[in-house]
Amino acid sequence: MISASMEKGNYRAVVLLLMVAYFFITVFNTLPPITNRFVPKPKRVSQPVESSFLASQQSITPLTNTKHFFVSAFMDQRVKGFDVRIIGIFRRDSIHPLHCIFFCAGFFSKTTSASILVHSDHFGFPFGATDVLCRIPENCNATHVTLLTEQNPVNISDHLWLPIRNKKTHNKETRLNFTVCISTLFGDYNNVLQFTQSLEMYKLLGVNRVVIYNTSCGPDLDRLLKSYSQEGFVEMVPWPIDQYLNPSRGWNFKEHGGDLQYFGQIVTLNECIYRSMERSRYVLLNDIDEIIMPYQHDNLNSMMDMLQSQHSNVAEFLVENHIFPKKHFEPSGRFHLSRWNKVPGVNSLEHIYREDPDRNIYHPHKMIVQPRLVEQTSVHEVLKKFGQRFKVPMEVCRIIHIRVALRGSLKLEQLREDKRLWDFQEKLIPNVDKALRRAGLLREQQVKR
Repeated sequence: MISASMEKGNYRAVVLLLMVAYFFITVFNTLPPITNRFVPKPKRVSQPVESSFLASQQSITPLTNTKHFFVSAFMDQRVKGFDVRIIGIFRRDSIHPLHCIFFCAGFFSKTTSASILVHSDHFGFPFGATDVLCRIPENCNATHVTLLTEQNPVNISDHLWLPIRNKKTHNKETRLNFTVCISTLFGDYNNVLQFTQSLEMYKLLGVNRVVIYNTSCGPDLDRLLKSYSQEGFVEMVPWPIDQYLNPSRGWNFKEHGGDLQYFGQIVTLNECIYRSMERSRYVLLNDIDEIIMPYQHDNLNSMMDMLQSQHSNVAEFLVENHIFPKKHFEPSGRFHLSRWNKVPGVNSLEHIYREDPDRNIYHPHKMIVQPRLVEQTSVHEVLKKFGQRFKVPMEVCRIIHIRVALRGSLKLEQLREDKRLWDFQEKLIPNVDKALRRAGLLREQQVKR
């Protein structure tokens, strides 16, 4: 009897011990570690990056708890002590310290201090182009970055993250020779014919890609741009700046008002330089009604080879702007083609008279740059660079800019005749026809006329 009672008691003790052990195991597996209740630790995740946190899919991203926006992030180790450059739009009277935090191949890194650089050319507008420089922590294979207003936030799940572009990879992209950056297309701009002529002219000159930042445009131009995008020659970047700010339609704050100069023109030009930095040898910064035209060479490649051999350390080649008033037409009408009558826009081939610039006043230029040697740019000059500046002689290269007259008081006989575009007409005209037909803006019957 005693033996049986002892066995029964031992059995109950073992059961009780197992129940206590199960209780403690359950409790300690359910509760978070004590350290995590007070100090946020790097969070390890096993899911892919896209499903682990909110990576921004927009070209303009509001920065949480600020009046600022960020646009894109790029690897940039040209400035000592920094690894990443974020292109942003900051309200200039609301600059406060920020911190960078990185997603490092599976976990969130510790924060690092950010260096904030507002561009000097803001023309008095409340918002301006801004660079934020960050340093990647050691042993961090960073893929995404975001900015924080506090160094140790409790929750970072409500922040949007930017992918870090221009990282060195084993997959080498085909390097382009020339990229044209066209900033801020907006309003009901529907100048289809001149747009097509400019794009086809750039193809003939050796340009490989045209990047366009599009807020809005007319319906016909929209069809044309979609056609060029499908072809791969045009890269369209959505630019919904009017959904976030009141963008100005001009460059002078006192005259035009608004939050940001000319729909963010300076921001997009800088973004385009960094977007092209690892994939294009040269970048042309100009507007779509301007053609940077070589006058001693048949294409931009041979011209730049010549200039580069003579000026090897030049980051910025300034090209002089020459206005061709669109109110004056070539008198013979040889390029007034009836099939283009219903295509909206200016026929560049009909305008051969150009103004001489008034050299007694400031005369703006546009630029051909080596993107790897540029840090910050404005519209008519580079602000910060790692090389020299060279003003290209007008007999070598100048801009054909067809628009309203700049020197309206000049009479026709005071203008100079310039038929440089006509040198390309045999290839240019059929190529324009083909592009318009592909976009559904020109019927086959019209082309034969």
